[in-house]
Amino acid sequence: MRTLPILALLFFAVPLIEIYLLIQVGHVIGALPTILLVIATSVLGAYLLKQQGLAALARFQNNLRQGQLPADELKEGIFIVLGGILLMTPGFFTDFLGLFCLLPPTRKLLMKLFAKRLQRQSGVVYNDVYIHSNSRVNEPNAPRPTPTALEGEYIRKDEP
Repeated sequence: MRTLPILALLFFAVPLIEIYLLIQVGHVIGALPTILLVIATSVLGAYLLKQQGLAALARFQNNLRQGQLPADELKEGIFIVLGGILLMTPGFFTDFLGLFCLLPPTRKLLMKLFAKRLQRQSGVVYNDVYIHSNSRVNEPNAPRPTPTALEGEYIRKDEP
């Protein structure tokens, strides 16, 4: 799937959706309450971005201290920043998408969906099976690259 047509569609569709929703909400609750609501969601977005971002940063640092790779925390951080940006963008549609990125249960769902999409688009190792986008996974005789063994030495340092 090509990225440019999707981005072009989003570039035109999202502002139209936002304008439509702002007009509809403005008709129901009035202009001033609509403007105050948009400002309130931006402030809420900044607060949630700070709160969730600091929590993810703490988990990131904790994993580094324990010698673990903080891959999940990095993915969470990306969605937290994206959600904060979307919440601070004026409009109700982007606020909904931003909340979806910032709330932990929905953020984890988005992370799983995003990981599955990445696995389909590029070659990855999943459950000890190499999958590459140029070979068909369904074909049992699909060519698979041979693994490369690297030789080396290591020194284990005992912690005091």
